[in-house]
Amino acid sequence: MSQVKTKPKSVDGAKSLRAEKPRQRKSREDKQHDEKPREEKPSAAEVAPEVNGQAAPPPDAVEPDPELTPEEAEQARKKYLLRRFWISARGYWSRRGDRLAWPFTIGLLILICVNVGFQYGINVWNRAIFDALEQRNAHTVYFLSAVFLPLVLGSGSLVVAQVYLRMTIQRRWRSWLTTAVIARWLASGRYYQLNLVSGDHQNPEARLTDDLRIATESPVDFISGVINAFLAASTFIVVLWTIGGALSLTLAGSTITVPGFLVITAVIYAAITSTSMVVIGRHFVRLSEEKNQAEAEFRYTLTRVRENGESIALLGGEEEERSGIDKTFGHVLKQWALLTGQHMRTALVSQGSSLFAPVVPILLCAPKFLEGSMTIGQVMQAASAFAIVQGAFGWLVDNYPRLADWNASARRVASLMMSLDGLERAEQSDALGRIGRGETEDGAMLRLDNLSVTLDDGTAVVKETGVVIQPGERVLVAGESGSGKSTLVRAVAGLWPWGGGRVNFHAGRRLFMLPQRPYIPSGTLRRTVAYPAAADNWTIKEINAALDKVGLGYLVARIEEDAPWDQTLSGGEKQRLAFARLLLHSPDIVVLDEATAALDEKSQGEMMETLIRELPKVTIISVAHRAELEAFHSRKITLERRKGGAKLVSDIDLVPRKGKRNLLTRALWGSRIERPRKLEQAALSEGNSRKV
Repeated sequence: MSQVKTKPKSVDGAKSLRAEKPRQRKSREDKQHDEKPREEKPSAAEVAPEVNGQAAPPPDAVEPDPELTPEEAEQARKKYLLRRFWISARGYWSRRGDRLAWPFTIGLLILICVNVGFQYGINVWNRAIFDALEQRNAHTVYFLSAVFLPLVLGSGSLVVAQVYLRMTIQRRWRSWLTTAVIARWLASGRYYQLNLVSGDHQNPEARLTDDLRIATESPVDFISGVINAFLAASTFIVVLWTIGGALSLTLAGSTITVPGFLVITAVIYAAITSTSMVVIGRHFVRLSEEKNQAEAEFRYTLTRVRENGESIALLGGEEEERSGIDKTFGHVLKQWALLTGQHMRTALVSQGSSLFAPVVPILLCAPKFLEGSMTIGQVMQAASAFAIVQGAFGWLVDNYPRLADWNASARRVASLMMSLDGLERAEQSDALGRIGRGETEDGAMLRLDNLSVTLDDGTAVVKETGVVIQPGERVLVAGESGSGKSTLVRAVAGLWPWGGGRVNFHAGRRLFMLPQRPYIPSGTLRRTVAYPAAADNWTIKEINAALDKVGLGYLVARIEEDAPWDQTLSGGEKQRLAFARLLLHSPDIVVLDEATAALDEKSQGEMMETLIRELPKVTIISVAHRAELEAFHSRKITLERRKGGAKLVSDIDLVPRKGKRNLLTRALWGSRIERPRKLEQAALSEGNSRKV
């Protein structure tokens, strides 16, 4: 993607190109165009005013106990993942969280308590109506029939209000946490750096969508369910104890009295079903986590095919892609099959429990009813209360699969958080070695002081080097593939943080980077050309002129067309469009990373001539393999891949200049690069023969 550094800390001396460009006076034609009705797009705050998540500092790193076995260490890691999720997630209810979090939460708790009261009222109504029917008391039956409607309406209204508050809390919590995590993910290029470091953070898009949704929805359901179950169990255990009383049994001539026999039976019954569920579903969490990961990999595979559809079609790789898709999808089906077995076993326990629960209390109360110590109303009240208590005690039976699914999703989100924690701690610490960034003090456009580039594990990619680039210079970085050229320019642009030394820019200068594969956003062609700035920063006439200069004048008529330009434009057209962006933004420093690789030699020359003609004072740093590009540069530095890191082996002028040469101040390991006299003379001779 065409990358512009957006924060001063990323490229300290280079200003951001996202700053608003002064609005220029529009022509009459452009004013008429802009006067057309335009749909106003609401801001993020207008669409969802609760989008205000703020990222908290990362917690301290937790090292596993070296004395733990691999299995114990894995269990400890999983426990910490859940703790890590709550460290960030509970911030929704903190001072930096949502202002409506606590009011909605307290309101939901009040509604749950009131609803349990209505349940008790309906339970008492059950006893009264059946007693009235048994006594054939018409007046009482009619009165209770009239009372029933308000009870139902009240209970129904409470349930509806509970659903509203519960789902609103879920929506706002998800919005708050998603905003916070995405803010950390996008900050300082971490979304890019995650591709360069090890860790459990594959498919972050799935973790930020499906997994984070489940991780914030389920806890609200669980907590409200547990509170409701606790209150219901507490209330109706008293009902069972009061109605059932004691049960006397005669065994072998001895009388055994069991106090609160209905309560004891309900507890034993729930213990049996819950224990059975835990034993049967002990692998639920692991299988849910593996299923979610398989689904994410399958979705990623399909996304890759869509994004690279043209290349696959041109190569005729459909069969090979089908084979890869079938293999990935087969893994999904395998995980689903294993999970299906778990669901079947838990369904057996759940269904058996739901069938026995209404019958057990009636059978237990039958002896007392037959002997006349209990009325039919008391039996029905006991049956209703027993079912409610059993449902409360059996909450785990009904929700264990969802609990396992939440467990897996929360861990996947926490794994991404931990990877972001590591990157954030590395930014604040010198333990891994960070490339410093600042401003030059001698008027140079760019200065690399003892710059070294390493991987996140300390492996050297480019050794210490020092280079000074003056304003207006055009420097070509050459070298064989894998020598670290692209890594070096990414370090210069601020995308690669690991290493040592400093990258200093001229104060107030603006940087623009053109990669080999330009990013084409969705939307109109006007937005695509103006990216990453707003489309209305330039007039239609200015954007059309930029397109015409880079050979895309035939697209001017489609400037306001909203089309899949990423799939419509060819590779060469995308690179031409990137140059049009460059002309519009008019930066001070341009980094070209194989930015003309998709163009033929003639088109490449036209692009470079246009760039130099339209932006004569721009400083250019190019990474390329084509020798013909030397004609458009004034210097050439060459990297050579060596054991222990790439080394700068030459720095030559492609165009001779007078005065003191202040170009290469220090090479690798602090020593100067000695160039043979013949090589220097040949380079100068070659530079004299080239047109720049």
